[in-house]
Amino acid sequence: MRKINKLYALLICACLLLLFAGGAIVADAKTETAPLRVPWNVTEHKMKNGMRALLLPDNSAPMVVMKVWYAVGSRDEQPGLTGIAHYLEHMMFRGTKKYGPKVFDKIIKKNGGSHNAFTGFDYTAYYERIASDRLELIIELEADRMVNLQIEKAAFDAEKDVVHEERRTRYDRPVGKFWEQLRAVAYTNHPYKNPIIGWPEDIDAITIKDMEAFYKRYYSPENAVAVLVGDFKVKEAIALLEKHFGKIPKSPTFRKRPALAEFPQKSERRVYVRADAQLPYMAIGYHAPNWKSEDAPALVMLEAILGGGETSRLHQRLVRKDTLALGAGSDYTYTSVDPMIFYLYARVAPGKKAADAEKALLEEVEKLIEKGVGEEEFRRALRSIEANTVFAMDSHYYRARLLGTAAISGDWRLLEGYLPALRKVTPADVVRVARKYLNHKNKTTAELIPTKKKRRAKAANSRGGS
Repeated sequence: MRKINKLYALLICACLLLLFAGGAIVADAKTETAPLRVPWNVTEHKMKNGMRALLLPDNSAPMVVMKVWYAVGSRDEQPGLTGIAHYLEHMMFRGTKKYGPKVFDKIIKKNGGSHNAFTGFDYTAYYERIASDRLELIIELEADRMVNLQIEKAAFDAEKDVVHEERRTRYDRPVGKFWEQLRAVAYTNHPYKNPIIGWPEDIDAITIKDMEAFYKRYYSPENAVAVLVGDFKVKEAIALLEKHFGKIPKSPTFRKRPALAEFPQKSERRVYVRADAQLPYMAIGYHAPNWKSEDAPALVMLEAILGGGETSRLHQRLVRKDTLALGAGSDYTYTSVDPMIFYLYARVAPGKKAADAEKALLEEVEKLIEKGVGEEEFRRALRSIEANTVFAMDSHYYRARLLGTAAISGDWRLLEGYLPALRKVTPADVVRVARKYLNHKNKTTAELIPTKKKRRAKAANSRGGS
């Protein structure tokens, strides 16, 4: 569950590019707190078959990143077929009618490029990094596998084993199980309760017929967004996209994703996860709105103030002052199709109790609500976000990810308005949203209880009696 990059940074990064595509950071020199403005010189193009393209030229280096985003993720899976979106991502590298198994990979590497893919709750995305004079090559390859994937039984079975192994090594570990169970309890209706990789029994149940139907329904041009960032001319790139993607017909089985909602939580929920872990882990989740709500910018600032780094309240209290945790923080998702969870968490330190860490987390929330947020603390958090943003914006890949995530979540133009929205937030707004969402009735608490010591003791007693 812990992410390499904080989600609030993902969005704010969009508004603070240094110099690219003819745009520069612009600020009023009269005041330190003047708004920063960055023009996103994006050209949006829509093809007759419904596919969209977002093109962001940057000739600072002779290379290009292309990402093809499909508006389908674990959110769109039917009960009993969880994990099929991720499983299909694996199969997309297994060959088409034109390019057999592993040929895609060999072509990319032969041309000095790299490629991969990732699946989320709301999307599946495929990307390539390559020299800009190879742009048509990667466009042609992605267009081919949008419509010509071949699913052979031997490859299907082999990839199922790979997915199971991935689940065992990455998600069946104690902390992975912990976050998985927290989501499963926090949601009662929405498919965000399911793990992206799927439940083991559902992965087993997926058939080739299921996957072929899923592929034909969702891997359709009207459900896709191509994002290009790098060294290219817009008109030439559009011509190449039209040449290869524009001729692909719409899927007759495609349907727009339905609106989904989670039932309002009316009372506290709690889950205990017992696992072979070294240390306890504690987290608290609160249902919170996403970018569609006017409260979202204030929630971003709340995340930063409570748990956004080493200067945040949770780190200072639990890690530095009370030494209750090895790490503590918060996590909030701004860009998503539907609202997710605002998390507080603590990796409990050796010899410390999870109950004490939980108490400290809640005390810091209450302290913020009762005593408020100082102006200097608020400004410091905002400046920290801005600094992190600048450091994060050093790659074509990252900008392409920002554009795609925002486009799938609603509109890529979210990036242009994000930082100005943060600038409108006040310390009082932060207190208001904390009181509104971080309350007892809206809370789901999870505790990871280590079991290793008990089993070791049992094993030692058994050996002693033999």
